Amino acid sequence: MMRDTIPAEELLSKTHAVGQYYGFTPLSALTAAARGGARKSATYPEFLSNLGNDSAAETLTSFLKQCQRADLAPTPRQPLFIWHTNIAPGRPAPKKATIQLHALGTDQAIADAVIIRALLALVRDLFHEEPTVRINSMGDKETRARYARELGNFFKKRAGVLPEECLACAKQDALLAAELAIARECAEDLPAPTEHLSDASRKRFEDLLEYLEMTETPYELARDLISRGNVWNDACFEIAVGGRRVAWGSHYGDFTRHFFPSAINATGAVLQVASGGKTVKKQSVPRIRFSFVHIGDEAKRLSIRLAEDFRKARIAITQNIGIESLTEQLSLAERRESPYLLIMGRKEALEGSAILRNRKTQEESILPLVGLIDRLKAVA
Repeated sequence: MMRDTIPAEELLSKTHAVGQYYGFTPLSALTAAARGGARKSATYPEFLSNLGNDSAAETLTSFLKQCQRADLAPTPRQPLFIWHTNIAPGRPAPKKATIQLHALGTDQAIADAVIIRALLALVRDLFHEEPTVRINSMGDKETRARYARELGNFFKKRAGVLPEECLACAKQDALLAAELAIARECAEDLPAPTEHLSDASRKRFEDLLEYLEMTETPYELARDLISRGNVWNDACFEIAVGGRRVAWGSHYGDFTRHFFPSAINATGAVLQVASGGKTVKKQSVPRIRFSFVHIGDEAKRLSIRLAEDFRKARIAITQNIGIESLTEQLSLAERRESPYLLIMGRKEALEGSAILRNRKTQEESILPLVGLIDRLKAVA
């Protein structure tokens, strides 16, 4: 039977662990580093305070406001992979806990893939059941405009058979009418948004599916998965357990223009679950022994798959999968002061090996991926 309530401390500890292995930094750590400077004030469009029944969009808005106040500045060279929660050590546990994963500043489809993989790992740990990933793409503004016109024609042609409430809604908002038709189970022949994708959106969606397939991440294409255009764009996905959605995610680059000097590429996901318990204790942070750095698609794909092996074996390792720059990865490893580097480039990925470097002595050894876990345990 699916768990209905999960203790807040368990949620926090498992999110900490998953975040470490997939390269997500707690927002609290980034905002703490920003304290002491002038607090940034801002005004927001009125519609941000009224997002209808989209709880994920409301949660996203709160997160982006905190990023703006902390003056975070993600860039393609230095994207930010962040996790955030409303569970706070030293405070009573919330009745409804929220866990968020975000990738800010990168337009690479690997960001979506990493978020999906990390969420899958977390959901498996929390619910002790195998989740289902459903994925679709609503495309960019160009795509949505074409798709909205196609939906308008769809509702006009089927005016004699569709419920009156769907037809009335379609006159104001075709996407909302499509959601209503799906909920009423009268949308078997509803046009699919993926049939109207722009070249850019199609390429990005194909890249994401390729990452999922190459990393053996299970998913289902879901043509009935619809997202709203004022917040979400391009790929969207949901994770369900026992037929019930527990997490929702999507690209939301257009929406970020309200919080940053200009719009940035961004993908995020929100997991919400009933919680409870006593005052949450502060989590102990284990010392990271290994920093895994990699360059090239082959190495990146392998690193996504290896993250679960490392996590299950409880190897004290972390990595920054979504960061392309090797220099930036090495810089982050330097700040963590981990004693060892595990390095993989295209050559090592194709040969099935990795280079282990002692940061103090600069001594290196080549380790085959077969038996890698045992070798790292011996070193640690």
